[in-house]
Amino acid sequence: MHLSDSLFIGLLLHLCGDYLLQNHYLSQQKTQAHIPALIHAGIYGVLFLSIISPALAFVVFATHFFIDRYRLAVYWIKLVNWNFQSSNFGFPEDVPKFLSIWLMIIIDNIFHISINSLCIWAHFAR
Repeated sequence: MHLSDSLFIGLLLHLCGDYLLQNHYLSQQKTQAHIPALIHAGIYGVLFLSIISPALAFVVFATHFFIDRYRLAVYWIKLVNWNFQSSNFGFPEDVPKFLSIWLMIIIDNIFHISINSLCIWAHFAR
């Protein structure tokens, strides 16, 4: 399999692991407790064993756990907006809530897809 094929498959695995295989309970509880976050990240990481080494799949699993469990996208938004007291995911309070949520989801996906892609690239670089 070529790198470009694996990157595309990695994108599909991300979508399946983060959306199709994540139930409502996990999506709501993964930011509240370790066990739901570990279950979600475990399901997600196992998918990547089909295209990368176990060590790199563990990196995907571990980073996915921390990004989701601690909502690192929100910290990023607060940092780039220099808005640490925001109750609107780091955006100004006048930004509509639906827009703040979608932008946070997009940033979260950028984090995951970037890390996954780097792991896939590293798998082919060895």
